[in-house]
Amino acid sequence: MRVLVVGSGGREHTLAWKIKQCPQVDKVYCAPGNAGISQVAECVPIAADDITALVDFARKEEIDLTVVGPEAPLTAGIVDAFMAAGLRIFGPQKRAAQLEGSKVFAKELMEKYHIPTAESKSFTDVKEALDYLYSQQAPIVIKADGLAAGKGVVVAATLAEAAAAVKRMLVEAEFGSAGSRIIIEEFLAGEEVTVLAFSDGNTTIPMASSQDHKAAYDHDQGPNTGGMGAYSPAPVLTKELLAQVEREVLQPTITGLRAEGIIFKGVLYAGLMITEKGPKVLEYNVRFGDPECQVILPRLKTDLCSIMLAVINNDLANTTIEWYDNHAACVVMASGGYPLAYEKGKVISGLEEAAKLPDVSVFHAGTAEIDGQIVTAGGRVLGVTAWADELAAALAKAYQAVEAISFAAAHYRHDIGQKAICRKG
Repeated sequence: MRVLVVGSGGREHTLAWKIKQCPQVDKVYCAPGNAGISQVAECVPIAADDITALVDFARKEEIDLTVVGPEAPLTAGIVDAFMAAGLRIFGPQKRAAQLEGSKVFAKELMEKYHIPTAESKSFTDVKEALDYLYSQQAPIVIKADGLAAGKGVVVAATLAEAAAAVKRMLVEAEFGSAGSRIIIEEFLAGEEVTVLAFSDGNTTIPMASSQDHKAAYDHDQGPNTGGMGAYSPAPVLTKELLAQVEREVLQPTITGLRAEGIIFKGVLYAGLMITEKGPKVLEYNVRFGDPECQVILPRLKTDLCSIMLAVINNDLANTTIEWYDNHAACVVMASGGYPLAYEKGKVISGLEEAAKLPDVSVFHAGTAEIDGQIVTAGGRVLGVTAWADELAAALAKAYQAVEAISFAAAHYRHDIGQKAICRKG
């Protein structure tokens, strides 16, 4: 089987790495890929959002399965285009991808089908937004409606900070058209957890739980990022809570979409806050999370390609998904300044030393190869991942690998997984 992975980040490196392990796979391509992905797949210089070129490539190379990593091509309709061309592809169609592409669409779905979430209102007019804002209390959350690479959410500690975020989105167009409509949402207190699930539009099977770390700096300080690290499983999600999430969030979402005439096939990502009143949805994504993917897929025991084909073929109900009984941790090494301005082209050293460590895999997120050297080419550069029988051991291995790697102005969080360690006591 010939497989094409679409994307160029740490998630796509993890997908290509895992797909290459599938016994039925002969060849893996990645478009456009990165320096690390080129070690496990043949990289093709086609942008992830160049849907026409990707369809043409898949036809020409007789690709048996295409797997889409990032959200942008999904919301742009890549799955619809591949299906129209008679090509097999894993991911939701354009209408289903609205669940991530529009936070207002997601909110309206949750309200209609009684899926627990924070109270909110949407606005396009800055005066109306500010009038409503000043009738609320801080902390409060401001969200851009559209895709903003994980950075379109501001958790404001004061109303003044919230008002500034409203103006940046609606007046200054900080996120372009993605912020032309915003949501003002109540702040939910609790501990966050991510639950991803495979779904074929009828059956929904959750994956192992994980917890992301969105803030740029230790102790959840600094601006929101695309994710600075993750671990799996997340002990905050007990078996009882997972059953509640399946019953009140995952299945109602898929069933609600189907009632709207939308069949969701692919990965449903539910970002949850575990509040005093139970789990509530913070956000939906329609693909593997990044860096959650880096800690979930190493723990997957069942053949990933078989699961994806079962989703495509509406056969998930007859599929058993098994997981290794271990723990995984990922520490993201980022460019200095990220998620704000940062420089590229910094030479990365120590990758070979880190790769020699047992039960460690360094997933490349923003790298390139120039004149035989691996250099930085993005904000999040590497997802240094390790696994072990216990979380503390997995974290120790990951940080040992991080210490072996260096590039100018690199920064990373030193407290990945500490909530779980503290919870265990």
